[in-house]
Amino acid sequence: MPLLFSYGTLRDEQVQLDLFGRILAGRKDDLLGYEQALVRIADPMFASTSGKALHSILRPAPSVESAVSGTAFEITDAELERADNYEPAEYRRVIANLTSGRQAWVYVDASSIVSES
Repeated sequence: MPLLFSYGTLRDEQVQLDLFGRILAGRKDDLLGYEQALVRIADPMFASTSGKALHSILRPAPSVESAVSGTAFEITDAELERADNYEPAEYRRVIANLTSGRQAWVYVDASSIVSES
C-alpha cells in the first residue's frame, strides 16, 4: 500500500471523507530536504472550496537536513489517483524520503521540478 505524506489540507478529516470516503490511517513523520512556502492557487473553484487562495506548498530546501512535519497516510492506488485529481495545477506528485526511513508520495511545487528531457 503506498504512502502519501501530507503537510496541509489532506490531513483534514473532512477533506479525507469528501475525497476518499473514509478517515485515513497514518502516523506522524517528517519529510527531508524540503521547506514550506505559500502559493496563490489560480483555480477559483479550488480556492472557493478550500476557503482560501493561499496554500502551503513545498519547495526543495537549500539544506538536505531541512525537514517538514506532517503525516504519512496509507492509501490505495485508486485513492492516490483521486488525490492527483484533487490537487490543483500548482502541485506535482513526487516520491520523497521521510525521517522514519520510509518513502512516500508528496505534492510539491510544480515549478520546482526539473524535467529530465
